[in-house]
Amino acid sequence: MITMSLLSEQIFQTLEILPTEDQQQVLSFVEFLWTKRQASIASPLKTTPKSFFDVAQNLIGAGEGSGDISTNPDYMKGYGQ
Repeated sequence: MITMSLLSEQIFQTLEILPTEDQQQVLSFVEFLWTKRQASIASPLKTTPKSFFDVAQNLIGAGEGSGDISTNPDYMKGYGQ
């Protein structure tokens, strides 16, 4: 005897009510999801780690401000005293 989860039973009961054309659409969608999942398991995305600079490069200089304050001698006055 096959036992189904509550969710599986709800899906099955709702599916039985739908017209045949709609049932076919549901089946096509489920097959699409299954194929997509199998493809992602078979070849997981291989990404190389990126530095913060690589990710934020297009944002550098986008805002207004005094620039790089680490090179401002006034900013460094008294540091470490």
